[in-house]
Amino acid sequence: MRDRPRALMAIGLAVAAFAGLGAVRPQAPTDLDRFMSEVLARRDENWKKLQQYLLDERARIQLVGPTGVPLWGDERTFTWFIRDGFFVRSPLTANGVGIAEADRRKAEDDDLRRSRARERGGLPEIPPPRAFESGPPAASGDTPAGLGGLLSQSRAPQFVDNAYFLRFKFEAGTYAFAGRETLGGSEVLRIEYYPRRLFSHEQDSQDRRRAEGRRDAGEDVEAARERMMNKASLVTLWVIPASRQIVKYTFDNVALDFLPASWLLRVTNLQAGMTMTEAFAGVWLPHEIYLRLGVLLALGPIDLRYHVEYGNYREARGSGRLMPLSAP
Repeated sequence: MRDRPRALMAIGLAVAAFAGLGAVRPQAPTDLDRFMSEVLARRDENWKKLQQYLLDERARIQLVGPTGVPLWGDERTFTWFIRDGFFVRSPLTANGVGIAEADRRKAEDDDLRRSRARERGGLPEIPPPRAFESGPPAASGDTPAGLGGLLSQSRAPQFVDNAYFLRFKFEAGTYAFAGRETLGGSEVLRIEYYPRRLFSHEQDSQDRRRAEGRRDAGEDVEAARERMMNKASLVTLWVIPASRQIVKYTFDNVALDFLPASWLLRVTNLQAGMTMTEAFAGVWLPHEIYLRLGVLLALGPIDLRYHVEYGNYREARGSGRLMPLSAP
């Protein structure tokens, strides 16, 4: 069971829902359960609506020390394009330095091999990536190797998978209606999700062992920890009701005191989230992903911040050449 504060929060949300769209009942199926089932079933469809388009990516990671001074950071930019029917990620710069042409083409080849392997349901054996060599950045209008062809892959490209990094499945009876809002000019419903199996790898393994009459004490401990992670988690989703489109979600771990080694470090904050953008009329694609992890050590608080932006979505020209690049 959830602790008393979380139970009171759930009761409060149920009362708020009754005052708005009607009471959210815990029994399944409910209107809200049916609604969320449709939302999650449709979340991966948008990327298929156009057969050929390009986008840019900027990824930043930063470690911030006790006084707020950055201790370390890394920033990279990429372009995504379609090659041989698959979305391919092409590196452009690393910390402001252009990627050498040989490294860029090798990275594209490796990414294409990974995409083909994902399509087959497995990952290839790829050697660890070597350090990028510095070189002149790719000029605007340059064509990555092999650009061309229409989209043929059936599995979501990596940038879509990254946006839905929380691969939560439909769970009846775990949603609460929290109100109506306006987000980016769209009327949205705010839904709060209290997961039972958001983290479920070890629990699934435990279920299989029990079905086979086996037991592993160590793995049972991991399964119990996983259940505690679920109880301490809250996911909030903003959904356009007519199209069942998720336009934003956030993830919060409200209490992580049960994690091991708390005598050495204590997790003080764990937040993550994603937003979508209407890149083309009626087509919603990833815009932003963020992660922030705060820990308290003997020397003071440390923050890890990760941020990815996707932008400059554009349809590929008939000639197959890239349109000028701009920041996401």
